[in-house]
Amino acid sequence: QVQLVESGGGLVQPGGSLRLSCAASGFAFSTYAMSWYRQAPGKERELVATISSAGGNINYADSVKGRFTISRDNAKNTIYLQMNSLKPEDTAVYYCKGRRWATDYWGQGTQVTVSS
Repeated sequence: QVQLVESGGGLVQPGGSLRLSCAASGFAFSTYAMSWYRQAPGKERELVATISSAGGNINYADSVKGRFTISRDNAKNTIYLQMNSLKPEDTAVYYCKGRRWATDYWGQGTQVTVSS
């Protein structure tokens, strides 16, 4: 059974930091590119960051460059999103996704709220 379980979300003040985790099971994690997406209320889901299967290629949305860092630990079947200098506009449900060719696996999401 494929599972992607996000954790680490919560309420944080502007300028603060959070670290999200996504633990994977049930598929060959190390062969999948992994991504973080987010969806704010009333908006479409958007790509935040992507990391290749071995971690050598990383890309970020312009809105998070220099503030967010994606990483992965293939020994632990886990990816991370370190989020620094958070802004109210970062408020959203954050999802992780695994992709290999035409196969996508999604997690259930974790809420991040940036507010004073």
